[in-house]
Amino acid sequence: GNMSSRKGLNGACSVHEYTGSFVGQSARFKMTSVCGHVMTLDFIGKYNSWDKVDPAELFSKAPTEKKEANPKLTMVKFLQVEGRGCDCIVLWLDCDKEGENICFEVLDAVLPVMNKPRGTERTIYRAKFSSITDTDICNAMNHLGEPNRNEALSVDARQELDLRIGCAFTRFQTKYFQGKYGNLDSSLISFGPCQTPTLGFCVERHDKIQSFKPETYWVLQAKVNPEKESSLTLDWDRVRVFDREVAQMFLNITKMAKEAKVESVSKKEKVKQRPLALNTVEMLRVASAALGMGPQHAMQIAERLYTQGYISYPRTETTHYPENFDLKGCLRQQANNPYWAETVKVLLSEGINRPRKGHDAGDHPPITPMRAATEAELGGDGWRLYEYITRHFIATVSADCKYLQTTISFSIGPERFTCVGKVVTSPGFTEIMPWHSIPLEESLPHCEKGDLFPIGEIKLLEKQTSPPDYLTEAELITLMEKHGIGTDASIPVHINNICQRNYVTVESGRRLKPTNLGIVLVHGYYKIDAELVLPTIRSAVEKQLNLIALGKANYHQVLEHTLDIFKRKFHYFVDSIAGMDELMEVSFSPLAATGKPLSRCGKCHRFMKYIQAKPSRLHCSHCDDTYSLPQNGTIKLYKELRCPLDDFELVLWSSGSRGKSYPLCPYCYNHPPFRDMKKGMGCNECTHPTCQHSLSMLGIGQCVECENGVLVLDSTSGPKWKMACNKCNVIVHFFENAHKVRVSPETCDLCEAALVDVDFNKAKSPLPGDETQHSGCVFCDPVFQDLVELKHAAMRHPMHRGGQGKRQGRGRGKGRRPGGRLNPKKPKDKMAALAAYFV
Repeated sequence: GNMSSRKGLNGACSVHEYTGSFVGQSARFKMTSVCGHVMTLDFIGKYNSWDKVDPAELFSKAPTEKKEANPKLTMVKFLQVEGRGCDCIVLWLDCDKEGENICFEVLDAVLPVMNKPRGTERTIYRAKFSSITDTDICNAMNHLGEPNRNEALSVDARQELDLRIGCAFTRFQTKYFQGKYGNLDSSLISFGPCQTPTLGFCVERHDKIQSFKPETYWVLQAKVNPEKESSLTLDWDRVRVFDREVAQMFLNITKMAKEAKVESVSKKEKVKQRPLALNTVEMLRVASAALGMGPQHAMQIAERLYTQGYISYPRTETTHYPENFDLKGCLRQQANNPYWAETVKVLLSEGINRPRKGHDAGDHPPITPMRAATEAELGGDGWRLYEYITRHFIATVSADCKYLQTTISFSIGPERFTCVGKVVTSPGFTEIMPWHSIPLEESLPHCEKGDLFPIGEIKLLEKQTSPPDYLTEAELITLMEKHGIGTDASIPVHINNICQRNYVTVESGRRLKPTNLGIVLVHGYYKIDAELVLPTIRSAVEKQLNLIALGKANYHQVLEHTLDIFKRKFHYFVDSIAGMDELMEVSFSPLAATGKPLSRCGKCHRFMKYIQAKPSRLHCSHCDDTYSLPQNGTIKLYKELRCPLDDFELVLWSSGSRGKSYPLCPYCYNHPPFRDMKKGMGCNECTHPTCQHSLSMLGIGQCVECENGVLVLDSTSGPKWKMACNKCNVIVHFFENAHKVRVSPETCDLCEAALVDVDFNKAKSPLPGDETQHSGCVFCDPVFQDLVELKHAAMRHPMHRGGQGKRQGRGRGKGRRPGGRLNPKKPKDKMAALAAYFV
């Protein structure tokens, strides 16, 4: 049929329209998508302020609200525009709890604008599917169900618990410790009900390594020579002894014997089982251990392979294929791939084995390749993960590996020794997963009970017990799964979080080594309240959340009960924080002892120290005050100029020579002087009416990209002059090599932007008629047309990264400013603002 496609109003989601039949009637279909969650849970405005709210209030008093997860995407408006006038909605979100939750977010947005149902007519449908293949999609469309409210509620409960508990502990400990120590090197000292037990596992292993005391032990090693040229190494049945004298005695006894006697020969056929079908946790384990991919990265690749239709849904706890699953169909897809075509063709002709019976969690089938692919199509990591998933699938329908194990038992004097050999009789699944194959060993000699062999040598080996190694990601994933910390979907996020927060570092072999900060935090939790870090309490909460999903527990009761427990724990934690502080003192330096002098304090006029470790800040040890600064850039003194309001020396923040920079007063940045300013604003947003660095003096005109920004002259940028938006990443380069650029008090008649006075040196003046001075509007003045270009600031930090610099037409400001808008230069009611400050 015909299908028309177009971009939706948010530019991120496409809308596809076509005509077809629905529940036996002709219908016009409209298909679109969302980008993850539509809404996110957050505290209402006032409670987002760290300074004004006691963290203890976050457990019950602080009201929460659902906000758009990504306001820039205007997803709610987009869904309402597309959903207006529709009769029915079919929800094709991911078939897991998070997907179920998104279903209800979509319904909340579109139901108010859809046509009202007639009588008891059904208008909401839910499609259940596990892969994006024709068969699966048609099957889902023919068996539409309803969205599951209980599963959505369990996600709501998890979100609210994590928000309230995480924010309360994080805010308290971040403020407490960053107010005392300068070199913690983490901008946030976060706590999370799942994140902290995850860190706990890593520190527990670290502690075992630190407290390990190696012990010396001795092993008796014998070699016999069945034939002249060959020798066979035997293993001692006692394995090892920890007493040197006892070991020497055994050596002396066995040395008296000249020959080794065969006591028994046994042969057994053994089986190495093919793997269970693949679920998320096993995939993440293998990706980390064998492919060297972090769990977060592996999950992103798996999701991409799923949306492109190469594999089935990658988030599943199930390792058991349903009876009606088309195993042969999936296998046929792989018959032409040069890497495994032979194996697949043999399986198809000789018949496949039913996969082993695994665990059925009732969510999705195991992860399975859904269509053939080549390395060229998927590239790099995508192909490596796809190849593993495919090999694993083929192995699940292959035969087990069979081998013959021969064990020969010898006696040398009174001591017993053993030798084991394995010979593969049928390789089975190890052909497709060669890393699981039985290692080739030297073949054992043919012998019978009573045979005698000459002894080659007997010696005593001295060895030492060795400490365990740091946890690998794969081992950590296993522990998290075993203790019920997180879900298959959230495990990668928690591991990623403890790396991002600088609690652990990823060493070679993807081993997780805790940092000083991570170790001190966990030891502190153990000292105050071990349950904050042990997995027990979280796994109990996860069980409660699962009961909500199954409709067996009340959402409000679970929430209230859990928050009550953690509220009590929080109060106890606050009262006992000195216990953790004692540990911190040993590992970290107090604020006064860190950083180097940079700018003067406006109160005591002594130098404040600039602390570069995250989060960078200024500390005055005389007044014992700390001032936060903008992050992810460089800070330097700004010409020793002072703020006219508080006498603090200004500092200059810069994101690099090609990015933007602006001066700021450390005091005003933390304590906004005027009512229309917020915390975290520099001089480029300050509405002081006469200060030479303020928006009032340097603001030129409304930003050409964003709604609320103003383009402000960067007076430090000469001779490569530029103006930068004080809200977004837009930068406008202009008047290169000008001697002076000043903002005039006069404004443009056409667009209300401030006029700019430009002075050029005579030798370099690009102005017509060799003029050296000109005053005009950067947007409208034809003389300035070739001297102004527009670029996005290329900020170093990915959070700030704007679009790549693209040259845009001049005069973009013209007409973008609606008539009658106040000139952004002039603060609203200057006198009121000043009065507010002085009162």
